[in-house]
Amino acid sequence: MKIISWNVNGIRSCAKKGLLDYIHTQKPDILCLQETKAELSQLEPELANPSGYYSYFNSCEIKKGYSGVAIFSRQKPIRTWTTFALDKFNVEGRILWAEYPEFIVLNLYFPNGQKDDDRLQYKLQFNDQLIEELKHYSGKKVVVCGDYNTAHNEIDLKHPKANEKSSGFLPIERAWMDTFSAFGYTDTYRHFYPDRVQYSWWTYRAGAREKNVGWRIDYHFVSPELLPHVKEAFIEDQIMGSDHCPVGIRLEI
Repeated sequence: MKIISWNVNGIRSCAKKGLLDYIHTQKPDILCLQETKAELSQLEPELANPSGYYSYFNSCEIKKGYSGVAIFSRQKPIRTWTTFALDKFNVEGRILWAEYPEFIVLNLYFPNGQKDDDRLQYKLQFNDQLIEELKHYSGKKVVVCGDYNTAHNEIDLKHPKANEKSSGFLPIERAWMDTFSAFGYTDTYRHFYPDRVQYSWWTYRAGAREKNVGWRIDYHFVSPELLPHVKEAFIEDQIMGSDHCPVGIRLEI
């Protein structure tokens, strides 16, 4: 089973750059998208319901064209839902759960803390609430995938020293990643490739992607119960269509 996560930076824009071709060529079993930037009513039928998939969306309630997540799944989930326990995290279209008989997928578009301190605090509170939510699924097989908007360690971005005071690589953000790992969730890519340098996001400025000046901020973290079933993790940095690229895992379950 292949689970792929991709921040598409606008699902309609990415569709014009080959998103549907990617889906039908790669045939992921579950595709989790972030930053869809669209209401379901704005999508063409083939994009809202790709052939062979069940589709689920959570769009931002307070600002059109902002945030948003989606899941395309070959298997129909037992149920899906779009909330955390605290309402303030439920209005921006950042959360989409899907429960299957064997495991749970949580697709998240984590807040970006670059705007100001209020947004940084919102991001940190969102992160902490994630751990509170996952406590309800202790002992379950869970994957938490998406755009975390944080590079964990120096190996995960091209210029760590220059970004020590930038949101996305602040000590307090990185410390939360340590906390999440200590909670028991494993970064699947680093599990297989502790020393490999590979990125999942590049700014559109200054030819960053061509120069491979990037950050690894897109992840699949899994619970201890699911980790033995993860057989591969990968970053498809050759796939274009967004400022992010798809990242994925393969499960045997």
